[in-house]
Amino acid sequence: MDTALILLIFANIAFVGTHFLMSHPLRKPMVDLLGDMGFQVGYSVVILASLAAIYFAFIESPAADLPGSGQIGWAIATFIALPAMVLFAGSMVGNPAMAVPGAEESARAAPKGVFTITRHPMMWGFALWALSHIVLYWSWRTTVTAASVGILALIGSRLQDRKKRALMGEAWVEWESKTSYWPRLSGFAKAGALPWSAGLILFVFLTWLHVPIGGIPAGIWRWF
Repeated sequence: MDTALILLIFANIAFVGTHFLMSHPLRKPMVDLLGDMGFQVGYSVVILASLAAIYFAFIESPAADLPGSGQIGWAIATFIALPAMVLFAGSMVGNPAMAVPGAEESARAAPKGVFTITRHPMMWGFALWALSHIVLYWSWRTTVTAASVGILALIGSRLQDRKKRALMGEAWVEWESKTSYWPRLSGFAKAGALPWSAGLILFVFLTWLHVPIGGIPAGIWRWF
């Protein structure tokens, strides 16, 4: 196996593992030791270091060492990527899972927008993004990195439910009772114009960005 690919695997393991450890079992001991600000700095340094390791190992790994899934794979990936962008874009407003003022009030309100689909739209956006790259079967470096993102998103959202119950108590329990972990596809029709518009813009921009960054046309740009 290519040395850079082995390093990429370990870098992704470090990225996912440190996320889980510092967000859950190590969070309180680190906050007690370093304080809130110190914890945030330490957390950021570790995550940025693991991301840098992923980046450098990724660019050194073989770019296309799997057979690929052809045009059918690209069509499926495009179909999956658009709702991923809608979920991500819609998650930026009124998200009780984010540590922002008014989060508890948002949890007690009726779900709207992408939250009628799932209470973890950002995480599911990442998970669908990961799946859209895995189905391409393009390279091991892409598959390994995308799988890591998907695992972090789906398991992380489950663990986030537990953490939010402890932090927000009844408000989060109420939010869970009104929403779903698993996406409800019917919710996409009720997500609203803003998430769809923002998601479409994000989708067009990011798929276009594949060309200058990676030299590979993606999404709608493969057919233009």
